[in-house]
Amino acid sequence: MNYPNLPYRIFPLGDAAITVDFGNCIDEIINNEVIARFRQLQLQPLPGMIEAVPAYSSLTIYYDVWALKNIKTMGQTVFEWMKHQLLERLQQPIEPYEIHERQIQIPVCYAEEFATDIRHLAATKNISVEEVVHIHTAKKYKVYMLGFLPGFAYMGEVDERITMPRKPQPVGMVAGNVGIAGKQTGIYPLASPGGWQIIGRTPVKLFDAENEAPTLLRAGDCVQFYSITKEHYYEIQSRSLPGRNQL
Repeated sequence: MNYPNLPYRIFPLGDAAITVDFGNCIDEIINNEVIARFRQLQLQPLPGMIEAVPAYSSLTIYYDVWALKNIKTMGQTVFEWMKHQLLERLQQPIEPYEIHERQIQIPVCYAEEFATDIRHLAATKNISVEEVVHIHTAKKYKVYMLGFLPGFAYMGEVDERITMPRKPQPVGMVAGNVGIAGKQTGIYPLASPGGWQIIGRTPVKLFDAENEAPTLLRAGDCVQFYSITKEHYYEIQSRSLPGRNQL
């Protein structure tokens, strides 16, 4: 699969990592390229590569400096050698089988008990709470990247009718809190401080260190939320069910 000829720059990140940056922005076309290249590297790692980490518009590759000292050409730094390898890889087309978008549905209870900021958001936007729920559940969201906390998925883009800035100061968050920050929506996988506007909570466990795949979501997934009652919330929570996956 060929993507547009996107401009990029490559630079070192510390002594043992290299980043290819396609621009500091949230753009689905750019993020598709990042995720596709990430999966390409998973299938065919660069020599000495330890791991690759995708972000909104960049991809960072961590590598074993000592292992590459015996491979690189005399007179080159390890970074220069890795940059050459990365440039060659970026010239290769991305095969269609490397692009796989999972469709995942996640239940959310939007009851005020769990949605501590939903009334404030509705009043600010001059719409009803019911409209907030309808708008949030009507759209499918792309997982652009994971970060901040293990399993925290940055998803977008939120309909402009319910976009909201972060809170001025972080507050305590409960695992499962579903929030909005700007054009992004996300779920807190763990209890932590946070500044997103909370409009609901999911009983689904987003992070489980004991699982072989500890995070439920991954970059490139397509997520849709659906509304549930408090009774259904507690029922799912008691059974510790995962989200409804449509792979």
